[in-house]
Amino acid sequence: MRRVAISSAATSRFAKAAERPIFDIACEPCFDILKESGKDVDAVLFSTCATEQYSSTIVSEMLGLKPKVSQRMDNLCNSGTNAIATAYSLIASGLCESALVVGAEKAHSEGNRLVWDVTRGSFNFPVHWASMFARSHMRLHGTTEEQMAQVSVKNHRNAARNENALFRKPVTLKQVMESKMIAEPVKLLDCSAPCDGASAVLLLSEEKTKKAKNPVWIKGIGQQTNGASFASNTDFTALDTAKKAANEAYKMARIKPSQVDVAELHDAFTILEIMAYEDLGFAKKGEGGRFVGQDGIAINPRGGILGCGHPVGATGVAQVAEITLQLSGRAGRRQVKGCKTGLVHNLAAAGSSATVMVLGS
Repeated sequence: MRRVAISSAATSRFAKAAERPIFDIACEPCFDILKESGKDVDAVLFSTCATEQYSSTIVSEMLGLKPKVSQRMDNLCNSGTNAIATAYSLIASGLCESALVVGAEKAHSEGNRLVWDVTRGSFNFPVHWASMFARSHMRLHGTTEEQMAQVSVKNHRNAARNENALFRKPVTLKQVMESKMIAEPVKLLDCSAPCDGASAVLLLSEEKTKKAKNPVWIKGIGQQTNGASFASNTDFTALDTAKKAANEAYKMARIKPSQVDVAELHDAFTILEIMAYEDLGFAKKGEGGRFVGQDGIAINPRGGILGCGHPVGATGVAQVAEITLQLSGRAGRRQVKGCKTGLVHNLAAAGSSATVMVLGS
């Protein structure tokens, strides 16, 4: 297979719900990318849960592109990284030389919720399964509400340095602990917020990267889907999908977890970041809660989903865009010094599917 790199990345400012068409939101981060690289794009992949038809082709036309391939990708929160994995495959196989991946969402997109999953009973909102994960982890491993709250404090602090984040004010441990209880022990500031937003990345074949500045290489991809329902989970303290995806990505990239310098972890709820530490091999089983304060790996430097907001179809693309900016030295005020290897961890539907990507400068 041919090597594939990301040459450009951009993210719009995430915002509360506004009366803007999904297509206007989607095009916004693409303008700078196309201004830099030109409009010679072989594929356009659009990641979204919005219900508008023919959406990737509409985005292509609005951008003035005439790609060989135009596809919409829909896999809930995991949509963006699925789109990037597909773009990687198109280029690695030789079918395309370049691919623009765009993720965009509106806060109230009809496709944001999985109403098909009857195993959730009357609990349609994901906070209820986050509560189950948190209770299980606390009972078996001694994880505390304070440790969960520290994740929120850290990520909101990082978001304060990100001009595109939905939330730009730091929060204190006291504020998190005293925020409204949503589903015990998960509080309001343990939860992410849906919002409007978009992100885009441009993938190129190795031949095409000769003209690119500081390309970032996709070195490993791992994916796993166990089902669509909450019933696919057999362990409420770990996610089998994330562990399998991570092992595949590490194997393909030929690295160990200890070699990761910077990571974007799926933190739609604080407990998910703590579980990710363990699933990815950053911390031993049961020690995720105590890992929150570590300083060996820069985790969620853009503010994560908690600080940035969660435009579902855009989230995975925004995670990859952040790691691309970090590894190419273009992350501005939030730049992690000396980072060479980055990781993206993305989940959907109570972790019933997962994608892990390893990127390298």
